[in-house]
Amino acid sequence: MSPESKPQEPNQPLHPRTRAVHHGIRRSQYGEMAEALFMTQGFSYDSAEQAEARFLGTGPDEFIYARYGNPTSRMFEDRIADLEGTEDAFATASGMAAVNGALMCFAKPGDHIVSSRALFGSCLYVLDLLARFGVEVTYVDGTDLEQWRAAIRPTTRAVFFESVSNPTLEVVDIAAVAELAHAVGALVVVDNVFATPVYSRAARQGADVVVYSATKHIDGSGRCLGGVICGTRQFVREVAEPYLKHTGGAISPFNAWMMLGGLATMELRVRAQADSALQLAAALRDEPGIARVIYPGLPDHPQHDLAMRQMGAGGTMVALDLGSKQAAFAAMDRMRIFQISNNLGDAKSIVTHPSTTTHQRLSEEVRATLGITPGLLRLSIGLEDAGDLIADIRRSLG
Repeated sequence: MSPESKPQEPNQPLHPRTRAVHHGIRRSQYGEMAEALFMTQGFSYDSAEQAEARFLGTGPDEFIYARYGNPTSRMFEDRIADLEGTEDAFATASGMAAVNGALMCFAKPGDHIVSSRALFGSCLYVLDLLARFGVEVTYVDGTDLEQWRAAIRPTTRAVFFESVSNPTLEVVDIAAVAELAHAVGALVVVDNVFATPVYSRAARQGADVVVYSATKHIDGSGRCLGGVICGTRQFVREVAEPYLKHTGGAISPFNAWMMLGGLATMELRVRAQADSALQLAAALRDEPGIARVIYPGLPDHPQHDLAMRQMGAGGTMVALDLGSKQAAFAAMDRMRIFQISNNLGDAKSIVTHPSTTTHQRLSEEVRATLGITPGLLRLSIGLEDAGDLIADIRRSLG
């Protein structure tokens, strides 16, 4: 019997893979094995007094309306918070609902936020929206600690960044940025989608709030939308939840139920995808027709050492620069296994042309600054055989 397969001692902590299957289960009186789906928008009360107690938060059962909370949603929240190592979590309707909620719930006119400039296009939109509402936003090169140090000031309310940037796969030093932010009392908000909950150590490395698009690796099969905000109980329940429940950002119970199923297989999927991503990136490094392969798991990546320290792996995403938009489009159209789409973290491998899709709203100058060249392709590696994926890319190069 291997050490991993030995029975757990009574007080020995369970491994993440086990907790992802069992933690937070809430069984009904019927004792069902699978997580129950409570497909209801409201809840009834035995008496007017009970209704009053629930709305006051003093009753034994906190559920009053699906926009405020639901037993299925709470199972998902409890499970992902446990995996992430935070006190609590609030599940949202989408990943962008989570980003929007995590920032909007506390920001007010006059606040100052420092953000990495390398962000998903919709994240940049939310920050632009905050700026329209009177929040000052300063953008920095997320990989340059001196720029963070210069931008963060005593009045800074929060810092925000993607731990691994979309789509150029730059890696931000969470612990170092958190130390600078915490020195002035600023909140550290991290979008951890590319790192995934499997390789995530964001909360342990100093993040106060960790945001995921559950649509990606957590669901893992391209079936539904969802997001989650992880943090302290005080932040989640007293700051984020009031904003989200009153503005309608809560997850559907059905989607939360789907995410629970995704969590059970997430580690197996993500580790297999990351293994294939490394094989593909290594195989294509010297391939004719590819100007550059970007993958944090390769030794020539500028933040390779940091990625290994921070995540322990390179992740499931690879970027290829084919030199021109024409070459990129021609390769995409020749691919047979990679599907042209703008999602990621799926069981199916996906290819995206960021400059004409996910980041097309950015100016050409900004895209150039971020390294989003006309020939850049973002690859989300799925569960197919790595050899087949490599052959598909090579065939597509013509």
